[in-house]
Amino acid sequence: MEGSVSEGFGWLQRDREVAQRDLGRAYGFAKREAAKVSDVPRLSQRIGGKEVAPASGTYLDNVNPANGNVLCKVPRGDTRDVDAAVEAATAAQIAWANTPLTERCRVLRRTAELIERDLDRLARLESEDTGKPIRLARTLDIPRAARNFRFYADFLAARTEPTFRRDGWKHLTARGPVGVVGLVTPWNLPLYLLTWKVAPALGLGNAVVAKPSELTPRTADALADLLAEAGLPAGVYNTVHGLGPEAGEPLVRHPGVRAVSFTGGTATGAKVAQAASSGPSPKKLSLELGGKNAALVFADCDLDAAVAGVVRGGFTNGGQICLCTSRVLVEKSLLPTFLPRLEAAVRALKVGDPGDEATDVGALNSLAHRGKVEGYLELARKEANILCGGERPSLSGELADGAFLTPVIVTDVKQQSRLVQEEVFGPLITVQTFADEDEAIRLANGVRYGLTSTVWTKDATKAQRVAARLDTGMVWINCWLVRDLATAFGGVKDSGVGREGGEWSVDFYSEAKTVTMKED
Repeated sequence: MEGSVSEGFGWLQRDREVAQRDLGRAYGFAKREAAKVSDVPRLSQRIGGKEVAPASGTYLDNVNPANGNVLCKVPRGDTRDVDAAVEAATAAQIAWANTPLTERCRVLRRTAELIERDLDRLARLESEDTGKPIRLARTLDIPRAARNFRFYADFLAARTEPTFRRDGWKHLTARGPVGVVGLVTPWNLPLYLLTWKVAPALGLGNAVVAKPSELTPRTADALADLLAEAGLPAGVYNTVHGLGPEAGEPLVRHPGVRAVSFTGGTATGAKVAQAASSGPSPKKLSLELGGKNAALVFADCDLDAAVAGVVRGGFTNGGQICLCTSRVLVEKSLLPTFLPRLEAAVRALKVGDPGDEATDVGALNSLAHRGKVEGYLELARKEANILCGGERPSLSGELADGAFLTPVIVTDVKQQSRLVQEEVFGPLITVQTFADEDEAIRLANGVRYGLTSTVWTKDATKAQRVAARLDTGMVWINCWLVRDLATAFGGVKDSGVGREGGEWSVDFYSEAKTVTMKED
């Protein structure tokens, strides 16, 4: 593995530095200086139930990508903050582990209720932090966060452990928490992905230190208040804000952290794995990484459903979801009918103000990230064909210089192209054709990722046969993003290590102990 761990985490810091520089250019030196001295709120580290200033005394700007306004100041945490948070979590761990499961589940259920109570406020925070449409945050992201807590409260309360009897002996399985867990979460689905990890971790009796993305910190901060209101004891949930190399890496390395769950890019995930294994004792590790997911559209599909599903799968959240179907593989005989329908649907998507309920595609997460996506557009112009999209839309007022980009369809692209092989993580899909089922499988599996795929066909036997041959952790048939939280979530190849969800989360966030005794 090339490079140091710091270099691996360093892309997060470089991304922020580029974003800050580009924002300065876009909005002008005077505006940036005014923003720095304006009366914007400051977030705190949440350590041991207290709001604490960062040990460094320094802060980062949290910028709304749709208009460049500074939303708040984010603590620039470092090893000292991580040490304090892990110490607080360790101090709170034993009492929380000994708290009856019924009480832990009550806290989870109450947290779900509080998230639903504050849905509008949390959706606004999420939309402003990320640039995503408020409608998406209100109807998908925040409700799913509440659902995570409610699901695990019910799931953990109902489950039982197996007992094995043989030759007059009884073997019982007992569960105990892992200990202090470190959760490192990304900017694309901030509250949902954080709660996806926090809910089972807390329900199983662990204490948590969370390191959310410094680009989207406010709902993680809000969650600390909601958990406290729900009755979670001080120190069981702690939040350390900061940059990856300065706060994320020390958390992953910390000897007091017994398990690490990370969601983010594949390159950084490899460095997280290296950092987690560098200490005196091994850590449990779960890596939810990138995807380059294919939609296989067969000629016998329901055309209306397939077009709608491909558009939804390709452009929800501006394509900034690891599950997005960024590669569309279409049976050749269907292409003349399918492609015009797809183009019309994509052109009909409304790009603009995230606060407008009618907006389908908001801003990308930063100007720097838009620049990355535009780099792939330059590549597409050289070696493929841009059927539609890829422009910076003409918007008025503060939105004029926001990180907006119209949705893109790229055709006539080769399998070996970086457009097909690399995760763009933006509103860009590629379209390729296949002659038969074997070629469809070859193209779908011909990337280093293996997170998910979708199959569009009316032939149930074919769909299941194709699903069995797809080298991905999940397959959706005639649907996209239909989730049952009891099922395994995760990918193969460069898309991750391990699974979470239902019993898989129980296995990760707890330790099994076998107790053997003579039968009565």
